[in-house]
Amino acid sequence: MVVLNDKLIFPPVETATPEGIIAIGGDLSTERLLLAYRSGIFPWYSEGEPIVWWCPDPRFVLFPEKLRVTKSMQSVLNNGTFRFTINRAFTKVLQNCKTITRKEQEGTWITPAIEHAYTQLHEQGFAHSAEAWMNGELVGGLYGIRLGNVFFGESMFSKQSNASKFAFINYVRQLQKEKVALIDCQVYTAHLESLGAGMISRNKFLALLADNL
Repeated sequence: MVVLNDKLIFPPVETATPEGIIAIGGDLSTERLLLAYRSGIFPWYSEGEPIVWWCPDPRFVLFPEKLRVTKSMQSVLNNGTFRFTINRAFTKVLQNCKTITRKEQEGTWITPAIEHAYTQLHEQGFAHSAEAWMNGELVGGLYGIRLGNVFFGESMFSKQSNASKFAFINYVRQLQKEKVALIDCQVYTAHLESLGAGMISRNKFLALLADNL
């Protein structure tokens, strides 16, 4: 296992473990995080652990044109229950993603260091949020990194049924208008699979990154 030091470098992704771990250690500086995303790598670890860097094979992604919207969800989009915004409440979205209770998950991977690092990325224009509001209250949303024509999704939350789907669908449609070609969902979830996400090989993912960053 490669242990990173102060040098801004990652080992070749082909050296990843079968689970997709490529290295541990290093830091969460803006420079290292941007290098990681451009290389198809992302951090994912629990508080109290060293930083763990991942590049899994296969990779879970969504092509915006393959977004799947059911009739019932289209009704939710049209009925005015929620209001959609972009980058209006990044900090609140991040905090909700950190604190929301999730089934079969203890604790959170959004450590104080992660929270600080991605807030910095937002302030520098790299990290973005999409929000769903209900009666003036933030009830759902997501955040991630935008580089070139790729969006790297990080986390989402929902306090009302369909709120995160509402935010996600609206944001994907906006990204498609902006010519985003690929949304990185990182690892499998049934929630995102229901919206059209699927697996591709790591090699194909890296080739798509090269074409769209």
